[in-house]
Amino acid sequence: MQQVLIIILLALSGLYFLLILYYRRSWRSIPDYKFIHRSFSEGGPQTINHRPQTKISVIIPARNEEDNITRCLDSVCDQSYPKELFEVLVVDDHSTDNTAAIIKTYAEQNVKLISLKEFVTATAINSYKKKAIEIAIQQSTGELIVTTDADCTMNENWLQTIASFYEEYHPEFIAAPVAIDCNNKFIDFFQALDFMTLQGITGASVHKKIHSMCNGANLAYTKKAFAEVGGFTGIDNIASGDDMLLMHKIYKRYPDKLMFLKSKEVIVQTVPVNSIKDFFNQRIRWASKATSYDDKRIFWVLLIVYLFNLALLVLPVVALFNNKVLELSLGPVTVIFSVLELWLFFIITKTLVELFFLYPVAKFFGKQKMLWAFPLMQPFHIIYTVVAGWLGKFGSYSWKERNVK
Repeated sequence: MQQVLIIILLALSGLYFLLILYYRRSWRSIPDYKFIHRSFSEGGPQTINHRPQTKISVIIPARNEEDNITRCLDSVCDQSYPKELFEVLVVDDHSTDNTAAIIKTYAEQNVKLISLKEFVTATAINSYKKKAIEIAIQQSTGELIVTTDADCTMNENWLQTIASFYEEYHPEFIAAPVAIDCNNKFIDFFQALDFMTLQGITGASVHKKIHSMCNGANLAYTKKAFAEVGGFTGIDNIASGDDMLLMHKIYKRYPDKLMFLKSKEVIVQTVPVNSIKDFFNQRIRWASKATSYDDKRIFWVLLIVYLFNLALLVLPVVALFNNKVLELSLGPVTVIFSVLELWLFFIITKTLVELFFLYPVAKFFGKQKMLWAFPLMQPFHIIYTVVAGWLGKFGSYSWKERNVK
């Protein structure tokens, strides 16, 4: 029996390592989108041939973001994209601070404030962010919807690059990169590395269309596709998932029209959460939608990842009580090892394989120097994966001063 369990564990680890290596190969196969900087001034030599045509509606849900909303709106309003071709709709989600008052000061810069409390009460629904986006889309005039979060900032060529990519390839849904703007605090550093890993997997999975994955801080999709799939209908009872659940609905209708925009020009920077408690609440919120995925491909991926990390958490506990020597016969070869040695083998191999995957991703984000800390943070990553995954299914979390079950 013991030998059977070891074989299962080895098979599970093999699947995990092959998956990570496949993600690396897939990430490297994504072509870097080369945006050509152009001047759009009237009468310029490129005005007739290259002036963009796409009207964009930028939608930003915001709740109690008085510390971040100014930086966000400044970066959105300072875009190089022609001012007449984009609008900004900010939906205030029952904020109890000065968020709404700050948004109003941008009225002359084509920023429209929408108050969610005029449409729903503070306790009427389970997914306020989806409702905020839905209402904003109803009032939008753009052909292309671009969503981001109120704690994000972006490059001045963000919209220009998205529009250029859209006009060249005509996708119905665009996932784009997000990075955490961190300092040297442990929790910030950890988030940045973890988030960068998720972004690498996002790019790889979207490019190869192996499963649906994205982040709502940097998305674009056509208003037409949103309407054709019924928007958030059918997923509006789920607190999270305004990004990935919608993505899969659009994927089912347009399986060949989803793309990942790999360009440094469109990297959106987001702020890290401030505490370990907030970090767990965020990750539990993300994990809570796992069983709601209609895309069963990602369910099996998440299951492999979860079970492998769970085994790595359990093995050292087993070794404390019984670090017996085990034998594993592999044909003519017999391998002898203790439980603790087996655990160390998996930890070291997991770290090396993940670093191999992460290096080209870190190079794209310009964060190679952060990788020295990755091995040190491996134990914390294993613990949070298991805990957040469990509580995402069976627990509750608090987010934006709301308790969600």
